[in-house]
Amino acid sequence: MTKNIPLKKRKTTPRLPKELRKSLVLTKAYDFFSEYGPSAKTRALADYCGVSQRLLYSLFPNKAALLSAVYESEISGPIKTSWFGMLKDKNLTIETRLIHFYREYYDTILTRKWLRFFLFTSLEEGHVAPQFISEFVFQLVDLIVEEVALEKKRQLPLDQKPFLQELGWVLHGSISHLAIRSHIYDHQRSVEVNTVIDAHIKIFVAGFSAFLEPKE
Repeated sequence: MTKNIPLKKRKTTPRLPKELRKSLVLTKAYDFFSEYGPSAKTRALADYCGVSQRLLYSLFPNKAALLSAVYESEISGPIKTSWFGMLKDKNLTIETRLIHFYREYYDTILTRKWLRFFLFTSLEEGHVAPQFISEFVFQLVDLIVEEVALEKKRQLPLDQKPFLQELGWVLHGSISHLAIRSHIYDHQRSVEVNTVIDAHIKIFVAGFSAFLEPKE
């Protein structure tokens, strides 16, 4: 007589307050999307989050809503409003302000998980990068250019804002690509990251005056 194979009991999801459950799912969904991208199946996502698909859909009506919530929580959420105040602090040189900001920005924002989610969703969903750029980066590069120009006593041609934003992107893009090299390309540097960040900033500030006329 053959023995019956015992059925495995399905793990039940412990009851938690809705907001706590939602927060836990957001955290796990961020991990999941960062590793597998937003096109992965919802069933696999639910399993990864430790909930049923039914429970997942009771928390978020669809995958787009979940992606939007992850964006607000994990992509734009870590942005600090205090950074803008610090970048305007005339008690410090603009070089010092930029070094303080970009060192912290690199450590806080440009992590492996953040970059993978950002790049995956930008390629597959198409709205994440434009949203982040319009909500944060344009304000940032505008402010950087204004503050460097003030210290360098350079005239900003207000009718050339797209060009001025490109100047800001020269620096911001170089720091962002430094993180991409580390976390996406897995490029191993022999130079400490803060040394490289500082060098990018010093070069940017030193060369800034070449693009603009002195104030009269």
